[in-house]
Amino acid sequence: MTLLLLLPASSFADDLMRVLLLQDAQRVEVFSERGVAVQLPNGEARVFAGAVVVRPSAGSLTLNGERVPAESATIRSRGGDLVVTNGGNGTGESKPLSVGGSLKVLVRGGGLSLVNDVDLEEYIKGVVPAEMSPSWHPEALKAQAVVARTYALYQRMLNKSREYDLVATVQDQVYQGRHGVDQRVQEAVESTRGIAVAYQNAPIYAAFSSTAAGPTEDAANVWSKDLPYLKGVDCPFDVNAPRYQWRAVLKVQELEATFRRQGVDVGAIASLTPFAYSRAGRVTRLRILHSRGELILRGEDFRRLIGYSVIPSTQFDVESMGWEIVFSGRGSGHAVGLCQWGAKELAEHGYPYTTILAYYFPGTELRRTSSLSR
Repeated sequence: MTLLLLLPASSFADDLMRVLLLQDAQRVEVFSERGVAVQLPNGEARVFAGAVVVRPSAGSLTLNGERVPAESATIRSRGGDLVVTNGGNGTGESKPLSVGGSLKVLVRGGGLSLVNDVDLEEYIKGVVPAEMSPSWHPEALKAQAVVARTYALYQRMLNKSREYDLVATVQDQVYQGRHGVDQRVQEAVESTRGIAVAYQNAPIYAAFSSTAAGPTEDAANVWSKDLPYLKGVDCPFDVNAPRYQWRAVLKVQELEATFRRQGVDVGAIASLTPFAYSRAGRVTRLRILHSRGELILRGEDFRRLIGYSVIPSTQFDVESMGWEIVFSGRGSGHAVGLCQWGAKELAEHGYPYTTILAYYFPGTELRRTSSLSR
């Protein structure tokens, strides 16, 4: 990634992103300081001076208690940001969330989905402070901005037939609207506006995680994606990360209960043993012997089932101590692609974001988004 091609073309960066904020909600409340306008698919528009509360009702919507013959609606501000103040009984953001753009409410199943249609660069401003501390070095923030933009474009290419491009959670990358967008974030995004990481003229799958604590990981070992630009590289830069080393102690009964809550049928656990490792030393397979048989899990699936905050990475050793299992590990996250704490250290030692991205995504180049395949 040694070249930044500045090719004139129509703006790709001004396009909209469709970001799923809520799913399966029974109540969505939206307000704006100057009121909101709600447009129905038949072209009818309704104006509300304050907030509008949307609920599902037998395949249709209700707006402030009045049923309308529509299964979708678009909500726009009459001035200022839109604020989602409540999303009940669903998955996604439930605390107040201030966003730009517009909101689309959809009846899906027995609940509501809420999608934010927002300008790409405004979306990136909502991702950067949610995924990296705004207090970090400007070059690290720039690297995060470019990676977030690239990931968004990749997902949009992948999900053209879907009703949304990305989810506003760790399922994709965390998006918090206007929250945390300070001057440093603005500068990081604006100074890299319209720049993405590319391979063969297309945006890459720009993976990132907190702390590698050793070599980064091949994507093939985590997601079965054998991508030439997501190969492991040495990363001795993140030793100051808070989760460079960690320890977790789980009671066997708690582990059994967690598996069952996740729908995994296990009996009384007798042993838990990693037996396959990646070249970087991370657990790729582990064996659980229990009273009903044997369970083989991928390392990342084990983390997902037990909880990413409980088992921060797949780089761990296991020791049984009576009715407890002790995990002694290093790193946080899947360790594929950009190591955020590594980027922080490199930036503090004078490396620009271009060099940081070239290191973690070998064989790629920086391109203007307007020149990339869509």
